[in-house]
Amino acid sequence: MAQQDTLTAPESTTSELEFPIHGTDYVEFYVGNAKQAMHYFCSGFGFEPVAFRGPETGRRDAASYVVKQDKIRVVLTAPIQPDGEIADHVYRHGDGVKDIALWVDDAAGAFEQTVQRGARPVQEPTEEYGDGGKILKASVGTYGETVHTFVQRDEYSGLFLPGFEKYDKHDWEINTSGLQFVDHIVGNVEDQKMEEWVEYYESIFGFHVMQQFDDKDISTKYSALRSKVVSNTNGRIKFPINEPAKGLKRSQIQEYIDYYKSAGVQHMALHTKDIITTVDRLRRNGIEFLEVPDNYYDDLLDRVGDIDENIKILRDLRILVDRDDKGYLLQLFTKPIEDRPTLFIEIIQRKGSESFGKGNFKALFEAIEYEQEKRGNL
Repeated sequence: MAQQDTLTAPESTTSELEFPIHGTDYVEFYVGNAKQAMHYFCSGFGFEPVAFRGPETGRRDAASYVVKQDKIRVVLTAPIQPDGEIADHVYRHGDGVKDIALWVDDAAGAFEQTVQRGARPVQEPTEEYGDGGKILKASVGTYGETVHTFVQRDEYSGLFLPGFEKYDKHDWEINTSGLQFVDHIVGNVEDQKMEEWVEYYESIFGFHVMQQFDDKDISTKYSALRSKVVSNTNGRIKFPINEPAKGLKRSQIQEYIDYYKSAGVQHMALHTKDIITTVDRLRRNGIEFLEVPDNYYDDLLDRVGDIDENIKILRDLRILVDRDDKGYLLQLFTKPIEDRPTLFIEIIQRKGSESFGKGNFKALFEAIEYEQEKRGNL
């Protein structure tokens, strides 16, 4: 797979502390049943299964399926024995993101720099060999049990990673939904821990804060949160970090932490160039989205100005719109994609906007609180 495949923005000069990151290499989920999760991502979201690793290929403790759509690669890994790290992770957290892998030029150098600055080492630089050549990988920890694996691909031309084989999908017809790349990945951390993890990405990775929100920006009459968005210089990696804020009732962030049993990835935002077509296809595929009230659209144009899309279609699909000084964005959020109220997916289209939908926070929070109330968790 060509390295250019995962680029999402032009190259730019990095900060003094920062090492070049070309994009999200892959996102790995630990799940209870990887085969069923693979079918959900493919039949529901329009991903294509491209690679497999398991007992049939020599991996004795787990099975992994790689699904791909445009520049997005998701790895779904499940234990095949009741004990071990993967089984323990699934037992404690349910299905969730374990690894946000980053594509770099020098995995050993990235590992050494980040560990020197205080990152927790998880995997020393390791060479993996296969028919396509050599991959170099190394990993460090971040919030909760989440890790970042640095992936160096300059000497590899294989399918995905050594040890994986091509997945034969036989006559399975899969229709893409138009998702293009990972726009951002959001982490939920414990109360009063946001600044600690923002400082972690600033001092260890050389990232910068590109946007921040306090509990006055993101709140309803019942609950609130605080958030800061850290990004690398070229903008290909963007990590909003959320923490709960005090409110009359339990914040959605606190609900997540209570059920996930630690800090972790709250949602993955996937970009599309045509959100109307994408969301329409996803709804037809059975993907469930949060319900946005009708009155959200009554004064939409007064709030965001002229837009290209038909308001009636946006209302029918329940797509949200927000504007900043550079343009506007359209977005929508799924309900949790598992029974625990933890991980969900955001669908986003940017038309110039570089922000994160601040104007939609109240409507989004009210929609989430409606679901919390149904679960008895508000």
